[in-house]
Amino acid sequence: MKAAVINGPGQKPQYANFPEPVAKEGEELISVRAAALTHLTKGRASGAHYSADGIFPAAVGVDGVGITKDGRRVYFVLPDAPNGAMAEKTVVRSRQCIDLPAGIDDVTAAAIANPGMSAWGALVERAHLQAGETVLINGATGIAGRLAVQVAKYLGASKVIATGRDAKALEEVRGLGADAIIAFDLDPSNPHSAKQYEAALKEQFAAGINVVVDYLWGKSAETVIRAIAQAAEDATPVRFVHVGASSGDVIELPGAALRSSAIVLMGSGLKSIPMPRLLASIKSVFDAFLPARLSIKTKAVPLSAVAETWDDNGKSRVVFVVP
Repeated sequence: MKAAVINGPGQKPQYANFPEPVAKEGEELISVRAAALTHLTKGRASGAHYSADGIFPAAVGVDGVGITKDGRRVYFVLPDAPNGAMAEKTVVRSRQCIDLPAGIDDVTAAAIANPGMSAWGALVERAHLQAGETVLINGATGIAGRLAVQVAKYLGASKVIATGRDAKALEEVRGLGADAIIAFDLDPSNPHSAKQYEAALKEQFAAGINVVVDYLWGKSAETVIRAIAQAAEDATPVRFVHVGASSGDVIELPGAALRSSAIVLMGSGLKSIPMPRLLASIKSVFDAFLPARLSIKTKAVPLSAVAETWDDNGKSRVVFVVP
């Protein structure tokens, strides 16, 4: 069979022949229809992600949509290496498959599952968001951040504040449900902008923010944490959920920021949420797709074009489709 095959860490996958998998007891043999290109997929393929298997050669891809041997259309996640989602066929534990509702197509289901899980997991499983609370999405212009804005509103957030580096994109996010937007530029050559960003954050935290979902980390997360320490009401908890690190994986965290606030720092992702709950989060996103009118930009690409598309970092979620 054909698959997106990687032969070592840091290499780019190639469309090549790969052994067809055989399902064992408790597994499903799946004819793959669609698999999304995500940061998690790239991280595991490169060996950089903490959950990487380090087994080569391997078919890449952590999740996708396909048809089981008995004809069910399912979303599946985390095939055991060396099998992957970006292949004509894969095998996955039966408990790691979710039957898909009719109202969502293959490409959209494959695209929305990972960012939807990150948003739902952060807001529901980690932050335990309550209706009527205020949420700040730090890094709301990316694929996952845009979805988090929509999910937060669907879950009953009374106010959603969106931050990001792209002012034009933030206006689009406002159209997705953000009640307030804050653009920023934290380049050291522009210290005035950094001060403006911190001042805008302080104003919002003084008014009351219950949950922060952070997709950036780095300097913007440091600025958010300082604003919490300096402006949030005394002894009022702010649940800060770290999800992504597109601005760097390390921050400076002054002890005073913890001692002088009721901030609750936590992460959200693989191993911080039990697998059954992650799957439940994904199912909840599928169930909410129509009633919440969730929107995600997608770009369908044939799996045979995996090598030339692997480095695509556009605003649309690339989904590889299998003929």
